Amino acid sequence: MAKDPMIALPPLRAWLGLLVLAGFVLCGHAAAQAQQFSADLLATQGDGAVAAPAGKLRVFDDKVRIETPELADGFFLIDGAGPTAYFVRPGAHVFMDARQSSRLTQLFVQVDPGNPCRQWQAMARLAEAADQGDWRCERTGEATIGGRSTTAYRAVSASGRVLLGWIDGVHRIPLQIRTEEGVVVTVANLRDESQPAQLFEIPASFRKFDPRRLIEQIKQSDVWVAGEKE
Repeated sequence: MAKDPMIALPPLRAWLGLLVLAGFVLCGHAAAQAQQFSADLLATQGDGAVAAPAGKLRVFDDKVRIETPELADGFFLIDGAGPTAYFVRPGAHVFMDARQSSRLTQLFVQVDPGNPCRQWQAMARLAEAADQGDWRCERTGEATIGGRSTTAYRAVSASGRVLLGWIDGVHRIPLQIRTEEGVVVTVANLRDESQPAQLFEIPASFRKFDPRRLIEQIKQSDVWVAGEKE
């Protein structure tokens, strides 16, 4: 009677080694996908101009938090998976749609390094900006920004506005944007570091504020009518 063929199994130590290796591979893949870092935003206008602080940037996966000196009582919160873009005022416990309050929320977001125009176009539509149609991106080469390798793009918005962007393929974010008006915004002092998840969340107790509703209420008030008669 023929015996069943023997199946040789690797020793326990070999199995453990394979499991550890698989764990490293999976963790490495997750780390490559996850994005957590912070940076400073610097702005210059015109050749030879001194860079001025334009804000702070924090990233947690697809969420971006931007703080600006002009709006020190709050911060912008962008979720590229939505997409959504809000301005949050913790002191007043309110948040509102960012819309066109800052071009930073439309440009400094997580993008596809092979086609950044896709996300820029989506954010322009979300902001209800004039550039809501199709955007076009043309790759123009490579460059080093702040010691990091980037891919340079020339982007043309739906309204014909032109901007130049240098995309960090590792962090999937522009390291520099130059507008046709000559304004240059640069991501500086980029630090790969863990970010507290609560910095990217809007507390459930906060209420959404609609400034357009307030404007409509003002239009119906006696103050607005009196102003119209003057």
